[in-house]
Amino acid sequence: MRVLTRIVVAAGLLAIALLPLTAFATARGKLTQEYDLKAVFLFNFAQFVDWPDSAFANAHTPITIGILGEDPFGKSLDAVVANESAHDRALVVRRYQSLDQVEGCQILFISSSEAGRLDRILGALAHRSVLTVGETRDFATRSGMIGFDVAQQRVRLRINVTAATAANLTISSKLLRQAEIVGARP
Repeated sequence: MRVLTRIVVAAGLLAIALLPLTAFATARGKLTQEYDLKAVFLFNFAQFVDWPDSAFANAHTPITIGILGEDPFGKSLDAVVANESAHDRALVVRRYQSLDQVEGCQILFISSSEAGRLDRILGALAHRSVLTVGETRDFATRSGMIGFDVAQQRVRLRINVTAATAANLTISSKLLRQAEIVGARP
């Protein structure tokens, strides 16, 4: 059953990656639909990344998806992960205003509001098992792990495998096939 779930999630991830943002059009506008889609991606990243046991306090610790800086998601990320799990762990969302607050977080979306501090943030997280995700220009080439790139009304992924490997994270080949790889492959 678990294999079937992963196949369904992989197919969903591929379908979402190929859909133009206009397919998610709502009355709330283009910006909201973009972040609704990015929220789904963050959820799916939890399915396709493996963390070392040391990234969790114990076997029952949930996978925390954190947002550092201004929150562009509103309630959409909370709604996407509500009552969901990955790797037999519940998913929770936390919001952080400063890097000092980031503790026990496995996926960290670094808001564009943190662009001026990005190098310092990525440097501080470099050897922690935290999947860093962002949307600022050249995020993945600046040692972030997964960068969102919106082009031609589509969200594309840029993945820095070297940065993820340095943090002891393993990204599934199913996710890697959907992305542009930046940096050297390990």
